[in-house]
Amino acid sequence: MVGHVFTGFGFGPIQGGLFAKEAFASGNFSRIVVTEIDAELVGAVKANNGSYYVNVARADGIEVLKIDNVELLDPNIRADRQILLEALAKSTEIVTCLPSVDFYESGGDDSVASLIAEAFKARTARATILYTAENNNHAAEILGKAVAHRPGPLCGDSVQFLNTVIGKMSRVVTDTDEIAELNLRTIAPGIDRAFLVEQFNRILVSRTQIPNFKPGIDIFIEKDDLMPFEEAKLYGHNAIHSLLGFVGAVRGYQKMTELANDPAVMHIGRASYSGEYGRALIRKYSHLNDELFTVSGFRKYTEDLLTRMTNPYLADTIARVVRDIPRKLEINGRIFGTMQLVLKHGLGPENMALGAMAGIAELLKKADENGLPEDLRFGDWRTLDTSRMKRIMTWLWSGRTSERADQFVKCVHKAKERLEELTTNQHE
Repeated sequence: MVGHVFTGFGFGPIQGGLFAKEAFASGNFSRIVVTEIDAELVGAVKANNGSYYVNVARADGIEVLKIDNVELLDPNIRADRQILLEALAKSTEIVTCLPSVDFYESGGDDSVASLIAEAFKARTARATILYTAENNNHAAEILGKAVAHRPGPLCGDSVQFLNTVIGKMSRVVTDTDEIAELNLRTIAPGIDRAFLVEQFNRILVSRTQIPNFKPGIDIFIEKDDLMPFEEAKLYGHNAIHSLLGFVGAVRGYQKMTELANDPAVMHIGRASYSGEYGRALIRKYSHLNDELFTVSGFRKYTEDLLTRMTNPYLADTIARVVRDIPRKLEINGRIFGTMQLVLKHGLGPENMALGAMAGIAELLKKADENGLPEDLRFGDWRTLDTSRMKRIMTWLWSGRTSERADQFVKCVHKAKERLEELTTNQHE
């Protein structure tokens, strides 16, 4: 390993199964440092001499990879915190893999933004890029502002905050029976958790603008304008994942891989993503002359995505995909955000509306789990009229509205009949 120094915040499956893994595989890094507040996890990797394991779901099975020479640190330990600051000052590549951008500034002087700003006072790296891997179109800008607001030297032209589009599906498997069933290798000896990530590695990032600087992780695909691709991922990709989960749940399935053998569900997936959302994105971004935003390119992407989402070796469950329904049915979120773009471009979101309807059906079924108020627990979703539908959707949208809100209600209520047909004929 030579040249570059890597530091990561958060040690989840994307950090461990993508960024740190690729930093190690590149051979371009003299140090790989990751900070994590889970003391048990840190202790397990330290006890394993800085090595951990990643399970990669391929199309034909699961491959176990061993990643070595990783310094996993607990920032709550004074000695580890000092090592972290020293590493950050020397880092050419820094990666945040946190639950959300809200974590950038949480924790006061120990926040991510504060630690970076403090370390940059003594920065010795000639150039530093910071990848933000949180699901937010403007994560890089948010982190950049948070760091700049803290006392310290200006970042200047030798520091750049980069957005990312990470379409790589991953999870932490915690069920010991599932770990045994899938024959997974745990992250490290002594901890009953395993990283499981898909093989897909086509990661898009903002183009590095620092003169004469070449990133140590050299497999990422740089784009001058990342927003169109972020939109395709954060709305369409996430929307189709939720749609398949919601419809699959209503059809009575337990695992995502079961959907691959259901022509009706797969047709809905194709029609919603390629036929509705894809057509809208092509109308919006065809001027970019990128293969993705062509009919053939988006169709190819759709087929690949559906295959990946139903990969039996990824072993994704319907229950995991459909959890936290209110977040997934926010008015500007994955389902309704996608419908809004489709409607804006003069197209009909019938299949995406079917996904929303299936989501509401699951919401009523799991009212306690999702905190649905008592006065909105109408029982069987088949009895919903437009008035009750609107009340539920108004609650889901937390008082926010849209000029297309009434259209959303009509589209979703209209989809109820199709959902009834799907449940009636679910074995056909």
